[in-house]
Amino acid sequence: MQFLEALSAALPPSRLVLDPDVVAAYSGDQAAWAPRGRAVALARPEDAEQVRRVVALCAEHRVPVVPRDAGTGLSGGSNSVDGCVLLALDGMDRILEIDADEQLAVVQPGVVNDRLRAVAAEHGLWYPPDPASSPWSTIGGNAATNAGGVCCVKYGVTRDYVLALQVVTAAGSLVRVGRRTRKGVAGYDLAGLFVGSEGTLGVITEITVRLLRLPESPPKTIVGAFGSLVDAGRAVAAAAASGITPSALELVDRYCLRAVDDWKNMGLADLGDVLLLGRIDTGDEDEAAALQACFDEAGAVFSTRSTDAEEAEALFSARRLAYPALERLGPVLTEDVCVPRGQVPEMLARIERHARTHDVHIANIAHAGDGNLHPLIVVPVGDEEARARAQQAFEAILDDAIALGGTVTGEHGVGLLKKRGMQAELGEDVLALHRAVKSALDPAGILNPGKII
Repeated sequence: MQFLEALSAALPPSRLVLDPDVVAAYSGDQAAWAPRGRAVALARPEDAEQVRRVVALCAEHRVPVVPRDAGTGLSGGSNSVDGCVLLALDGMDRILEIDADEQLAVVQPGVVNDRLRAVAAEHGLWYPPDPASSPWSTIGGNAATNAGGVCCVKYGVTRDYVLALQVVTAAGSLVRVGRRTRKGVAGYDLAGLFVGSEGTLGVITEITVRLLRLPESPPKTIVGAFGSLVDAGRAVAAAAASGITPSALELVDRYCLRAVDDWKNMGLADLGDVLLLGRIDTGDEDEAAALQACFDEAGAVFSTRSTDAEEAEALFSARRLAYPALERLGPVLTEDVCVPRGQVPEMLARIERHARTHDVHIANIAHAGDGNLHPLIVVPVGDEEARARAQQAFEAILDDAIALGGTVTGEHGVGLLKKRGMQAELGEDVLALHRAVKSALDPAGILNPGKII
């Protein structure tokens, strides 16, 4: 009670929620399979100073604090723990600055990804990282997980665009790390360290990101339909070997296409068992033709090139809608493994084998161009035996990704679901380095405890 009284005094009345039903609604992300505890309060700060006060009080009283933005994560990274304060940053949603000359933006963590992209476009600029959740995920959450996306095969992930951060430390101090300049090597790369740390090292309250000029040429979309996942994987490997760098190369299988069709009636399921959606944004017709040739030589049932913007957007929209479409069928256990591009065919074949071995339904979407695969294990509602088999398949897929020289998470983060897999991937010596960093920056262990390590 003493802590809650102090917390109430530190925030305006409208910024603190104690109603247990409302608090529970904020207690987890989209990873329905990850456990969540019972938080004691929900703080919804309006600015960095209010964040600092909350964290300082939590540090003083040794109360865990779990930061969250829009709650679109898929690994349980923002799930509450018992006795914690949930720190929701989605209300800090101002775009503070767009500097067209320096090609950068300064934003609060609650700014939605697509909104930043739209505002940047008004200045002839572009923010490339575009997770599938870009219409509703936030820049703060993207930075916390080092989110990737459709364009990342060519343009890189969130960390590649973060120049500087304002961060509240575990002790309740407000600091700035990084810089606005394009170059700078003074000290350790602390901004890079906080990106991807999932709120375990500090609470991000402001992000400075670099922007690019908008591409001048309209993109060309190349579509290939394949009879099997493995054939589609061969096309991905062939594109990588050819030296082509598409701005997107996405995979969607028949299960996802049917789920989207059943939901949105888009008429996509008849196109093929597996679709590859490629995009070339250089205006180079030869490069587009070369990517189509990779599809054909790998055994595409058919392929085509399109410059119709509406048609292309419909296809990529189907890719973005695949996950919520599958959620309508039952609980979804989402994978996020990444393997070398040459291993994509083998990894897809192993995923199919695990579906048969464990008798579970696995749909597949992928940022195939950078080897980032998202097997989606769908379980009937209330079927506990199927749920147990799905968990076994999930862990087996993680082990196969490591065995093929890959990683257990390409962009979703470790959170709660990937802790065992990360330990297997990194080994004890590297895990000890992680623990040393955590201990140095959060000695009391109050920041998002139990996540990652």
